[in-house]
This record gives sequence, structure tokens and C-alpha cells, in this order.
Amino acid sequence: MTSTWFITGTSSGFGLLLTRRLLDRGDRVAATLRRPEVLADLKAEHGDRLWVRALDVTDTEQVNEVVTAAFTELGHIDVVVNNAGYAVFASVEEATDDQIRQVIDTNLLGSIAVIRAALPHLRAQGRGRVLQISTAGGQAAFPNFGYYHAAKWGIEGFCQTAAAEIAPFGIDLTIVEPGAAPTGFGQALATAPVMPEYDAGPAGQVRRAITSGEIPLVNDPDKIAAALVDLVDSGHTPLRLPLGPDCYHEVRNALLARLAEHEAHRDTARATALDRYADLADRLTTHA
Repeated sequence: MTSTWFITGTSSGFGLLLTRRLLDRGDRVAATLRRPEVLADLKAEHGDRLWVRALDVTDTEQVNEVVTAAFTELGHIDVVVNNAGYAVFASVEEATDDQIRQVIDTNLLGSIAVIRAALPHLRAQGRGRVLQISTAGGQAAFPNFGYYHAAKWGIEGFCQTAAAEIAPFGIDLTIVEPGAAPTGFGQALATAPVMPEYDAGPAGQVRRAITSGEIPLVNDPDKIAAALVDLVDSGHTPLRLPLGPDCYHEVRNALLARLAEHEAHRDTARATALDRYADLADRLTTHA
């Protein structure tokens, strides 16, 4: 059976690869992007199976209008993919206020707006899936990506809550965490003037490692796009899906380090309970 997908950020990267893959196998795609003319050739090739609209996810009113139009004109949408993204590569002091605002507006507030706009329609259908594109940086953190992490950690927390709330309506949500891949995302990163104070520390070290190619882009973008299609076809609904050995490695190490630090403060956590809840505190902090 053919499916209908709604995808943001389809001008390049995973969004474009996913759109092409779905069209090639006969599915319908509602593709949204800032410059619709980028998809003119695909539109000419696939006709009515490709529905294209201009969309800036930072414009909530436009998000609501475009999402409603897609559901209305296409009749139903099976999968909503939140893929649009923007990042600034700079230390915490180097980034400008406008850059910070753009990162949060696009990756966090824009993603939330798309999900909120789609939910009434998905509830009316009684079914549907949301794929939220995140990154290894949604659970791990690296120098120069502080504001990107702020947005991605935020959207992962939102999505974990939303997934529990919408499950009774037959709507599934998966946070997809791709590792590093040669999609052009790195070249599109916004930057800021380098401060020598930060260039001498971890921020500078990471900047030079990326510039020199020391950090490899180990993942195949086509395989990642294929994995998203396979996930939906399988019917499996994990809350999070790591894609890439680097993502698996970095997230696992981050979680183990957080757990170790968490355990180191167990006695302190237990000691702050009200005296009348001492027994409960012992039960909550004693492992079975």
C-alpha cells in the first residue's frame, strides 16, 4: 500500500533523500521547504504524487496553514517528518543573539509547531506517526554546539512527553538520532568570529579537528534515509532510534557517564527528604 508523508526541510540532506526514495517507490510526499523551486524537477517527474509548499517553520501561522492544507488536499497523512534544521558552530560567547534565536526557533519551537499543527488531524484519523529528526547531540554534548544542543535536548524532552500523551490516540512518535554524514549540513553551519580565549581551549580543539577532517563523517546518508522508510514499514515504534556507529558510541558513553555521576550522589539525594518520608526515600534510592 502507498503511504503519504509530510516532510519539512526537503531542499537538501535527509529531507531530499527521503523524498526521492519515497517517490521512487510510489508513495506520496507533501514536501515543504523555504524555496519550492528547488524541487521543480522532481515535481515535473512525479506530478501529483509530490505536493510542494513553501514553509518557514519559525512562522507558526504559516505552519498551521500549510499543515492544514496538506491534510485537506491529500485526504490523509500517514507520517509526519520534522526534519528542518539550523545550527550555529560557535562557543557560548561567540554566537550572536540572532543566531541563538534562529537555532531555538527552528529546531525547538519550529518542530513543536509542526507537531502541534499535525496532532488534531492525526487524532481525527485515529492513527499516524511522527518522526522527529534529532542527532547524537540530543543526548550527548560537544564544544561549539551549545545552542544546537539546547534545542535538540529540548525537543527530545518535549517529544518524550508528547509520545506518552498521544499514544492513546493511535499516534506513534520516534526520535531519530542520525550520526555524522556527508549531507552538506556541516558546510551550512553558521559561524561567528572566533574569540582567542575560547580558541585556546576545547572549543578551538574541536573546531580544528572538524576543519582538518580528523572527525570522519562515517555514515551513508542514503542508508539513513532507507532506515527511516524501513522503520515505518516494520511497524516498530521505538521512542529513540540511533542511526550510525558514532551516534551509538557517543550516546552510550554519555548515558553511562551521567548514570555514574547520578549514582555518586545517591546518598545526598536521599538525605534531603522530609523526615516523615525516610522509609519512602530508602525505597526509592535502594536498587532491587
